[in-house]
Amino acid sequence: MKNIDKYSRGYFMPPVQCLKWTEKEYITEAPTWCSVDLRDGNQALVVPMSLEEKLEYFQLLLQVGFKEIEVGFPAASETEFAFLRTLIEENLIPDDVKIQVLTQSREHIIKKTFEALQGANKAVVHLYNSTSIAQREQVFRKSKEEIINIAVTGAKILKKYAAETEGNFQFQYSPESFTGTEVEFALEICNKVLDIWQPTAGNNVIINLPATVSMSMPHVYASQIEYMSDNLSYRDNVILSLHPHNDRGTGVADAELGMLAGAQRVEGTLFGNGERTGNVDIVTLALNMYSHGVDPKLNFEDIPTIISKYEKLTRMKVHERHPYGGELVFTAFSGSHQDAIAKGMKWREEEERQYWTVPYLLIDPMDIGREYEGDIIRINSQSGKGGIGYILKRKYGIDLPTEMRESFGYCVKNVSDHKHKELMPNEIYDIFINEYVNINTPIEFISYKYTQNGYYETIVSIRMNNEEHKFTGVGNGRLDAVSNALQTQLGIDYKDLVYKQHALEIGSGSNAVSYVGITAKNGAVYWGCGIDTDIMTSSVKALFSAVNNMVSSLQLSVEKEFIHSKNK
Repeated sequence: MKNIDKYSRGYFMPPVQCLKWTEKEYITEAPTWCSVDLRDGNQALVVPMSLEEKLEYFQLLLQVGFKEIEVGFPAASETEFAFLRTLIEENLIPDDVKIQVLTQSREHIIKKTFEALQGANKAVVHLYNSTSIAQREQVFRKSKEEIINIAVTGAKILKKYAAETEGNFQFQYSPESFTGTEVEFALEICNKVLDIWQPTAGNNVIINLPATVSMSMPHVYASQIEYMSDNLSYRDNVILSLHPHNDRGTGVADAELGMLAGAQRVEGTLFGNGERTGNVDIVTLALNMYSHGVDPKLNFEDIPTIISKYEKLTRMKVHERHPYGGELVFTAFSGSHQDAIAKGMKWREEEERQYWTVPYLLIDPMDIGREYEGDIIRINSQSGKGGIGYILKRKYGIDLPTEMRESFGYCVKNVSDHKHKELMPNEIYDIFINEYVNINTPIEFISYKYTQNGYYETIVSIRMNNEEHKFTGVGNGRLDAVSNALQTQLGIDYKDLVYKQHALEIGSGSNAVSYVGITAKNGAVYWGCGIDTDIMTSSVKALFSAVNNMVSSLQLSVEKEFIHSKNK
């Protein structure tokens, strides 16, 4: 970067050290949340919401649980004015919810604002003016004293019109562009406004300190907030509020450290929608608290529905990697991650622990309406045996033996690599069925009968090349007898038969599933699976599947061996 000399730090540190916030470990209680989606968020949209869309979005915010909602800048346009009047006149504002409106420190704008607020049950009137050096010097070209006069004059006018208007009003003041303002000057102007409004225990005032443009590392913002919190007049009757933007990508960190530093209230938006890089994301803030066992007092138990409504009404998209809300944020493609998650989920089921500690998953996805299938473990060429096995077991009840998972894992990864795509659970299941289950070529199993007299003797019926054959075998068990019949009559050589079976409980009625692994002379292991209503038949089908996979892979001529053995 060649123009580094044109940049310098534009923020101001407090005149004294303010680091008490560093002694706190985590946020212990939720702040008062104020959604500014309908004002700050709406004005940042390429196509602002219509009246009907704003009404629908307002309902969404109520469903989430917001008790303070900024509904607009009613003096700015007829749509904004009409929206506020509709909310009031049609009694759409619940008794426990405050609406908030924004106004500049200009009398005709304040007058229009209170006309829009006529009859409001609970409303916050938010007064602001810019205070930073850049704004003072370049935009307004006014001295500090003149900037203070703008704020004080506006505070007096607000007080006058509130007294003349039907409704219940709370005042809020923002030294806009706070982060580019000398902290002592921000304190001075806020205290001048507070002297006009005279807050009391029954009539609190909100002082809002916006990171209108994020200009520092989060710890600097926290120190600025702590200084203001420690030195504001009427502090017991002042609600200290934050309004972080995300220019440096630190909006969430700014808000969290700001709360440690004394802030009691946060203004933000769902998924961080807002001017430039956006406002602070309240979804992330709230669920960060939730992950620490702190009730955020907002309801995100159905995040997919919230995202759907948000995207429809704002025409914005929630990025796939957006914290908590993104489509892929709980998803593991990596084999080692999948294995750890699968084992963690199994451990949790077995141990029944109180606290959520599953590797790689900060919170339980189901707590916010996400599903384990398709959300946590998804399969591509980077995936491992653990994740692939987890999908089969969770979705279809197929509990592969540990040794078989590696074989099937390579099979699935090869398909994904060849197709250069992610594989859905149904595709993985289809691969398993096609490659391992009830394989009947080149040797088709038809039936078997057995007798027991200290040992098992079986008669097995098979079909090869459309010809049916019967042959016998003896063993210490039924499966062993069938296996011996295959080896002696067809000349198939294998060893180390591995066997596992279980009931197939998902979508299968009373089916049973069996798995068989065999080792060929060259040391390669071949697997098969059998599914049948009879557990013993399923095991025989699994053996035939494994043998057929070995025969096909090694290109053995079982028909020639069988004819040869008969001629002998």
